[in-house]
Amino acid sequence: MVLGVNAVPAMAQAPVLQQVEARADHFGKISRTIWENPEVGYQEVQSAALLKGELQKAGFRITDRVADIETAFIAEWGSGAPVIAILGEYDALPGLSQEATPARKARVVGAPGHGCGHNLFGAASALAAIAVQEQMKAEGLKGTIRFYGTPAEEGGGGKIYMIRAGAFKDVDVALAWHPYDRNQSDSNPWLANISARVRYKGRAAHAAGAPEAGRSALDGVEIMTHAVNLLREHVPEETRMHYVITKGGDVANVVPENAELSLIVRHPDQRVLESIWERVLNCAQAGALATGTEMSFEIGGSYTNMVHTPALVALLDKNLRVTGGVNYTAEEKDFAQKLLSSLPDVSQAPPLGSEAQILPIRTELFSASTDVGDVSWVVPTGHFVAATFPPGTPLHTWVSTACAGTSLGRKGMVVAAKTLALSATELLSNPQLVTEAKQQWSKTMEGRSYRSLLPANKKPSMR
Repeated sequence: MVLGVNAVPAMAQAPVLQQVEARADHFGKISRTIWENPEVGYQEVQSAALLKGELQKAGFRITDRVADIETAFIAEWGSGAPVIAILGEYDALPGLSQEATPARKARVVGAPGHGCGHNLFGAASALAAIAVQEQMKAEGLKGTIRFYGTPAEEGGGGKIYMIRAGAFKDVDVALAWHPYDRNQSDSNPWLANISARVRYKGRAAHAAGAPEAGRSALDGVEIMTHAVNLLREHVPEETRMHYVITKGGDVANVVPENAELSLIVRHPDQRVLESIWERVLNCAQAGALATGTEMSFEIGGSYTNMVHTPALVALLDKNLRVTGGVNYTAEEKDFAQKLLSSLPDVSQAPPLGSEAQILPIRTELFSASTDVGDVSWVVPTGHFVAATFPPGTPLHTWVSTACAGTSLGRKGMVVAAKTLALSATELLSNPQLVTEAKQQWSKTMEGRSYRSLLPANKKPSMR
């Protein structure tokens, strides 16, 4: 039995929770194995194979290479309706290699790391799917439980390609979670986003001897970034625009012939995002016009905002409260305090100790993006977060990477697995709840339809 999870009401002894606890240590080791072998988007060959192997051993039928992506798969058990999907991710982030220590120390300098906790995400979701399968056998429940192995969430949009391949067309309800610094059911819109590489092509020349013969691609980038920074004053305040210059030239005495900018634009409403994106492209075109260069751009990814279904928000909130939060041992608390002391400011975060609580449903905006949002536009989707990191830990940092490889992360992973398992079992046991969720979602979607800003001919970037 995994220690540190709060005592909860009698329902906590439900057989499906016992199924989770019986396998928690094993899947904790799986999460650690994935953490020790981090793989970036579309390269998660070992991680996908490990999870797939566990599900296959449990008797799940495997569909490989979904959407023609090597690391995308579906594992299912049972037959017929309702079809309940549990989403799993397992991609790492570039450059976030870190030891499981409270001080910064890369395991492999420059290597990837699980700074978003997706090693925990995939393992918890697979654990929940197997626990639900066992409960379906024990109760004779009808329907289908599916695990969706979804690669490249970190900018690659794996779920979008799976949607386009029809992988969700017969799903009744999808459930997902994410590692975070608190336990909370989710009813916030997240941010729709669009990412692109903007490229300028100019004309090289000797920067001192013949500058009049040159056309600087870097000047084009700099004019664009200046225009974008001025634009910030004249877009809705929830907008986020951020960029890096990925190529600016080679040497100072040659006018740069080629330059490139990578940027992401976000807003909680995709319709508003589209209008902002048009203005950003105008900034890019202005850079080319002013410098006599040529501008081109390539959209790398685009996620929609999240559509929430009240019945699923309430279901996950209820089952989080049944499951309870996480209690740290004295040693774990010391580890957490050392980690938090390395951060510049955690005054706005919940206090240490709140990881043991279930917070009220989140409705305020979370300024990040996920391709779970795209799934929520094609099927009713429930989403929550679990405390795999101490309160105040920022995602995508060495601090979160360190936590994702420790017992702190694994305890939160068990909270997530139990909440998913309880919720999926309840949906399979109660067809009326599935019907209610589908009716609410259909009403929300009246007059709206799913449309990704990702070009129709765009293929996954396998790097």
